[in-house]
Amino acid sequence: MEVSPEKLLERLAQGKDLGAIVLCGTDAYLRDMCRKKIIEKYVPEELRDWAVTRLSAREAGWDEIIQRAQTLPMMAQKQVIVVEGSESVEKLGDKARDEILDTLGKYLDSPAPFTVLLLEATALDGRQRFSKLLNEKAVVVGLTIGGESAAALAGQMAKELGTEIDRDAAAFLTDILNGEPARIRIEIDKLAAFTREQGRICLADVEAIVVAARKNTVWQLADILAERKRDAALAFLDNLLREGEQPAGIVGALAWLYRKLVEARGIPAHTNSYQAAGQLAMRPDAAENALRQAHRFSKKELLAGLVALAEADSQLKTSNPNPRALMEFLIARLTMRAAA
Repeated sequence: MEVSPEKLLERLAQGKDLGAIVLCGTDAYLRDMCRKKIIEKYVPEELRDWAVTRLSAREAGWDEIIQRAQTLPMMAQKQVIVVEGSESVEKLGDKARDEILDTLGKYLDSPAPFTVLLLEATALDGRQRFSKLLNEKAVVVGLTIGGESAAALAGQMAKELGTEIDRDAAAFLTDILNGEPARIRIEIDKLAAFTREQGRICLADVEAIVVAARKNTVWQLADILAERKRDAALAFLDNLLREGEQPAGIVGALAWLYRKLVEARGIPAHTNSYQAAGQLAMRPDAAENALRQAHRFSKKELLAGLVALAEADSQLKTSNPNPRALMEFLIARLTMRAAA
């Protein structure tokens, strides 16, 4: 069965005995966090040199992995065996793969009570027998996280660094970073250093440190999109990518912007920037930009843009696309009216 990282942590906290766990996904922060919590739960710190083993599925071979799992640990009541690159099974020939899956299946039917088998994979093909076997007989943890959970995680990261982050600041930060924990951690580190004297991170800090480098580019790109200047938008995109902006970051920032523009359309036109700032949870200058641009798009166009951005975000995370080609197609969709 597949569970979220939060559900895994809940099970560990409840003391549930888990014989086989799969960490599936590419987010390095979530993978490291889950692995660390599993090891902390089952193996005392002073025994980890003897009772925590890391093996590569590509190099060690599954016979050795299963043999290690069935061997009593030295000095410790339980051991954790971490297997990297587990998905390599899917790339083997039919005969070799079937032999491994038969052996692994028999082990998972009756796992050693003194072993936690921790399999790590960047992705699993749900159509293949390996994935079906793990979903049936192990706890599969998807290394992704939802909006509210991402904001809570940002709060936990801040505490680990000796500071706090306001709820609205955490929600805003995770929103513009696409809820990606590894990126959130990098920015929390910067924000903690920036706000060391005040002891907490507020919304204005996130806007000043995280958004400052990209807010002008986002608003400028929005101007170009509003005018449906496809060639100019593609050239602007090219500049962003050349300067090192990541496609996922651009999509996340644009999605945040489009949501704010939808909200801004519901604010009366005569509202001043300070009143709008309170309603939009933005600084006055950003709220003024949102009010100015909101009515350059129809609500239908903004909602269609959000759909296009959500699809681009999903493809960037799941299908290993050509990022540049995907972003260029996204720009074409967001400037569709001019083409028509």
